[in-house]
Amino acid sequence: MTTTTYENAVRIGSTTYQVVATADPDLSVDLTGVDTSGALVAEGTIHLPASAGAKIGKLLAQVLEALARLSTPALPAPRDRPANANQPWTPDLDAALRTEWLAATTETPTAELIRSIARRLERSPTSIRSRLARVGCDPDVPGRALSAEGAQVFHVQGRDQGRVRGKPDSGGEGVE
Repeated sequence: MTTTTYENAVRIGSTTYQVVATADPDLSVDLTGVDTSGALVAEGTIHLPASAGAKIGKLLAQVLEALARLSTPALPAPRDRPANANQPWTPDLDAALRTEWLAATTETPTAELIRSIARRLERSPTSIRSRLARVGCDPDVPGRALSAEGAQVFHVQGRDQGRVRGKPDSGGEGVE
């Protein structure tokens, strides 16, 4: 009868863990953990029939992975979202956005203007940029209305180009 031994060690933080697995004929798995001062911080042995080794190994891996996820500190909170994120756009907000954009000069840096409007309306810069085309403004050039070609690029329907309209169920008449 042959005895097979597997041995491995890993350092995690200040602790070195060592695993010694022996098959003779049943399986024996010994685990020890020693910190930098030499103190024993983990110890255990599992005895298994040889026929269960592979399946129990997979089971233990799943259990240890699940326990590790539970004991891992929570991920940091997602970045704060603007107060009006995911809120519907009203005809008044659309009109204000259009007016402010068209009043800007082409010398105004586009990204700076979009960030400024986003802060004031408490929306993300991405939502402002995407809404500009919907209200008939060229989102790449401050002060410029969206051309017919631009409307096609941004997939804006002709009725939206240059007009601010409320949703059909909002009761808004739309603003010219």
